[in-house]
Amino acid sequence: MKRNHFLKAMVFLPAVLSVKSIFASLTKKEGNMKTIIHPAASRGFANHGWLKAYHSFSFANYYNPDKMHFGLLRVLNDDTVAPGQGFGTHPHDNMEIVTIPLSGVLEHKDSLGSIGVIKKGEVQVMSAGTGVTHSEYNNSDKEEVKLLQTWIFPKKKNVKPRYDQKVFAEEGRKNKFQKIVSPDSSDGSLMINQDAYYFLGNFEKGINTSYSINSPGNGVYLFVMEGAIEIDGNKLGRRDAIGIWEADKFTVSVSENAELLVIEMPMN
Repeated sequence: MKRNHFLKAMVFLPAVLSVKSIFASLTKKEGNMKTIIHPAASRGFANHGWLKAYHSFSFANYYNPDKMHFGLLRVLNDDTVAPGQGFGTHPHDNMEIVTIPLSGVLEHKDSLGSIGVIKKGEVQVMSAGTGVTHSEYNNSDKEEVKLLQTWIFPKKKNVKPRYDQKVFAEEGRKNKFQKIVSPDSSDGSLMINQDAYYFLGNFEKGINTSYSINSPGNGVYLFVMEGAIEIDGNKLGRRDAIGIWEADKFTVSVSENAELLVIEMPMN
C-alpha cells in the first residue's frame, strides 16, 4: 500500500459508538464486572514494508465490525517503523493521541511548531482539536522504532490544538501503576482532553495488585506489553488485552514478569 494512500485511510476512520456491537459476544460476567478478551492473534496486521502494524481496532485497510472501539478508545496500534522511514505530513482533528515509544527514536514535527524526538521512557500527547498536521519519522538509519499509539475521542470538540511530551522514570512504575496521562495533570501526568487516565506498570512474578476506577462509569482496556497475568480467571499473555467495565476495581495476578498499559476511559 502506498504511503499517501495509507495516510488517507488512516485519517478517515468510522466513528461508530455503539457499545453493543462490540460486546455482543466474547463477554464474561463475574458479579457486576463485565469483561471482553482480545487475544494478540485476533488483531489486524498490515505489512507495508516500511511499516509493520498490528491494529487492536479497525484501522486503515483492517475492518472488523466487532472491533471498532472500546468505549471512547478508538485506536491502539502496535507499530514497527523501518530505519529512516515514517509517516509523512498528515492531518488530524478532534482526537486525543497518545504515543508511547518502546524502542528506538521517533522524530516529531507539527504545524504547532513542535519539533523533537521521543524515545523509550517518554510519552507524547497531542490534542488535535480544531486541526493539526504532523509527521513522524524514525530518526535512525540503522534501528527500527517500535511504538504504541492510541487515539481517544475528545471530551470537548474544536479545542485549541496542543502538544506535550515528558520523561517518566522507570522506577516510578516498579510493582505499581504509574500515572502518565490524566484529565487534570495530576501526579505529574500529561493532560488529555477527556476523562481518561493512562498508567504503566512493571510487575514482578508473584505480585498481586489491584486497580481502582478513577471516574465512576469508566471502563478499562488493559494491554499486556510483555509477560503474563491473570484477571478474573482470564489468563493473558504478551500483547493480549482485556476490556473491563461495570467495575469499581479489579485484581491483577502476575504469573510472569509483566509490563502493562492501562487505559481508563468513559464508555460512551
